Amino acid sequence: MAVIAEATPNPNAMKFTSNKQIFQGDTSISILPGQASEYEILNQLIALDGVDNVFGYQFFITINKSFDANWDELIPKVEEIMQHHGY
Repeated sequence: MAVIAEATPNPNAMKFTSNKQIFQGDTSISILPGQASEYEILNQLIALDGVDNVFGYQFFITINKSFDANWDELIPKVEEIMQHHGY
């Protein structure tokens, strides 16, 4: 499966899109550090050092990083987690 990382207008947010649907239905989900989700993939992503918020909807997950986190370090970790879950 392929995951495409795309920049957003917010330099602290990146959108990760899969060609396989991640979330069913028309409801989005967002979690902050210290919160848990019914989706293990979101729990693993929010646990990454430097991740400030995780938002998911159907085919994509948007990661918001803390101001001092580095995308060059975070992107491979996010892609690894998504690949581990089959995306």
